[in-house]
Amino acid sequence: MNTLKTLALTAAMLLTPLVAQAGATFDAVKARGVLHCGVNTSLGGFSAPDSKGEWKGIDVDVCRAVAAALFGDASKVQYVPLSSQARLTALQSGEIDVLSRNTTLTLQRDAAIGLNPTGVTFYDGQGFLVPVKLGVKSAKQLSGASVCVQSGSTTELNLADYFRANKLDLKPVVFEKLDELVAAFFAGRCDVYTSDTSQLASARSLRSANPDDYVILPEVISKEPLGPYVRHGDDQWQDLVRWALFAMIEAEEYGVTMANVDEMLKSNDPNVKRLLGVTPGMGKALGVDEKWAYNIVKQVGNYGDSFERNVGKGSGMKLERGVNALWTKGGLIYAWPIR
Repeated sequence: MNTLKTLALTAAMLLTPLVAQAGATFDAVKARGVLHCGVNTSLGGFSAPDSKGEWKGIDVDVCRAVAAALFGDASKVQYVPLSSQARLTALQSGEIDVLSRNTTLTLQRDAAIGLNPTGVTFYDGQGFLVPVKLGVKSAKQLSGASVCVQSGSTTELNLADYFRANKLDLKPVVFEKLDELVAAFFAGRCDVYTSDTSQLASARSLRSANPDDYVILPEVISKEPLGPYVRHGDDQWQDLVRWALFAMIEAEEYGVTMANVDEMLKSNDPNVKRLLGVTPGMGKALGVDEKWAYNIVKQVGNYGDSFERNVGKGSGMKLERGVNALWTKGGLIYAWPIR
């Protein structure tokens, strides 16, 4: 019996620091009064400043959703533009609280370097953008072509793997900064630009003189589930970031939009009532106000609202929902139930 008591006491002592530390980021951000969110330096549709200097995009909306959930105010975000090379280190070091920067969720990032993925904001895959005048119809025809690629990303590894597997001669032209890469491609310094297809569509739409002069080849050579990351060791903060995203997805599933959220407060659907805090408990579980999800939808919108205005048919990118449609409509977008 004494041995069992000793073991129990030892276990409790070992667990105490973990419990005390669990809310470190949550408490620090709340006390600071502003969220530090790592974003891309400029990727239209995902995170980029507009003509007024205001940050816009799907990844930016995730930052705003977290702020709305924690503070009740989606504007309480300080955006930290990060290069591909600096983004993970910035999160590890505590320079930012959350990384929402078109970052692929991978085993190494999750298990080896102390970061936790919190959900998928956009299902993507790596592709190739080429000038129409190149006359190329397939990536299998790219042997010997010069390929613009960004360093410090899964893109660079995927490119090498694909060319090696298909016995193609690779001539990479490597850039650290995305803006320099895109400018080089459209200036003709390389034949091909490879990246996530969403990034290719953004560049073609926003950076080319004539989008019709460029085509995205049909091959998609990788799985690139993109989503936000937080640091290991802070479950309460991870929960908040994860469920802020899930609230946007669940809101779309139940037809709760930025335009009708006030009317939906009168809904008899128990799922909607839990989501919007009419039935209490969800906010308490997360350590925030019961109107956390209401504030997200009211100030940021649901997932469909965000997709449409940033990359969908209502945007310059004009992307189809495709695999980023809700699971109820043939896509992969799926939230854990809020209950």
